[in-house]
Amino acid sequence: MDVRFLGHSCFELSDGDTTVLIDPFLTGNPKAAIGAEDAAATTILLTHGHGDHYGDTVAIAKRTGAPVVAIVELAHELGEEGLDVHDPNLGGTVKFDWGSVKLVPAWHTSTTPKGTVNTPAGLVIHFGDTVVYHLGDTCVFSDMARVGKRTPIDVALMCIGGHYTMDRSDAVDAAELIGAKTVIPCHYNTFPPIETDAEAFKSDVESATRSDVVVLEPGESHSA
Repeated sequence: MDVRFLGHSCFELSDGDTTVLIDPFLTGNPKAAIGAEDAAATTILLTHGHGDHYGDTVAIAKRTGAPVVAIVELAHELGEEGLDVHDPNLGGTVKFDWGSVKLVPAWHTSTTPKGTVNTPAGLVIHFGDTVVYHLGDTCVFSDMARVGKRTPIDVALMCIGGHYTMDRSDAVDAAELIGAKTVIPCHYNTFPPIETDAEAFKSDVESATRSDVVVLEPGESHSA
């Protein structure tokens, strides 16, 4: 499976036949690797409803016919747009032919562009034999350790930009708690308030943990 970074917190997971698209904020994203019209999706997963994550979900889902998984209040708003939605709450799992996704806690806030208040989540994604944990937007919190203990994580997609989420120093603690084989940083350098040094994060994590850090530029991929 390839993990392709599309900029900000948007990732594409693909095995060549199936494409799972996460947090498709492409239009208005100065770091976007592709336009929304070029995004492929078999399934779309959302961590929460802020515009820089919700992004182009409606347009992409309508074009591709992809179902959308989002926490219940957000899913219901999207359902009003005529989309095929799955509406788990925290702890809920949705299964597909390609694998499954479970919603786990994230500490953040969330209101959609339309004003729907919803609870943020992290996503534990089983794609074939690979387990990917997209932390969503969050601060560091101790129960991250339970995610990695219950389900060994192959790849953690981790916010590091600070200001709106944990910064790269706190993200080192998050990497220690989760214990993923590979950590890929995201949610940094898109806008001035979240500028940070990803290479310094890589050095700090690899000094403090057994995790490898892969820094991807938008458009680059990592094979997992």
